[in-house]
Amino acid sequence: MYVRVVFKVFGSESCRGLNLFISPHYYGTMWIAKARVRHDCVIGNRCQKYKVQTIGGPFSIYIKNEKTYAPQLQTIYGKEENIQNFIDDLKKDSRVHKLEHQGNSIFFVEERKDAIPSSFYEPKLVFAKPVVVDTEGYEYWELASWEKENLTKFVNLLHHHFPEYKLLKMQRTKLKDVYFQHLSPDLTFLQKQSLQIAIQEGYYNYPRKTELRKLAQLMKISLATYREHLRKAEHKILPDLLAGLK
Repeated sequence: MYVRVVFKVFGSESCRGLNLFISPHYYGTMWIAKARVRHDCVIGNRCQKYKVQTIGGPFSIYIKNEKTYAPQLQTIYGKEENIQNFIDDLKKDSRVHKLEHQGNSIFFVEERKDAIPSSFYEPKLVFAKPVVVDTEGYEYWELASWEKENLTKFVNLLHHHFPEYKLLKMQRTKLKDVYFQHLSPDLTFLQKQSLQIAIQEGYYNYPRKTELRKLAQLMKISLATYREHLRKAEHKILPDLLAGLK
């Protein structure tokens, strides 16, 4: 017997993105799969073109009149000029609707007649992590399920439809290891910029590849101001990260 929790969004009876089926027999462990794929993607194409990365993904995916509708919330990371060019270019794409943006975060609905990874999402799958798209346009999907066959079906469909596909892992994992991160912490634009430039320039690498003074110069602000923005960003993000380790 399954317990079904359904959240209907956009008034669609075929809405599938937030359905969750829970079997009482599978509370202990889950299966998890991670796959890399590159295809004709409104996000991936522009990540490659403008050398930015995104973190986010689709939700409340639904099918209507043989088209896939994938509402998406994405956060874009990269140089400020490249982020703006990315957004301006995205606005011109006829497959993108209801585009809104604030700082480097965007929301839109992608409409597709052809198959995209979101087309194969099923209610028994759970996003273990947000979808990451790198600067080469590769998407990294990490999904979990209590039943292996649900993941196998998803990755087989990816393999069949997209030549540039690779399965990175398929394994059992403890439920506590599946981390559902908040999509977007409550950061100001400058806090986000301070954090992303620190990551890009290797400030958090070991050994560190840069120092705060250089990062402040790149942002064209004083060292004290940069340090304040970065520390506030860390303060907001770290509690959520630590919660995932408990």
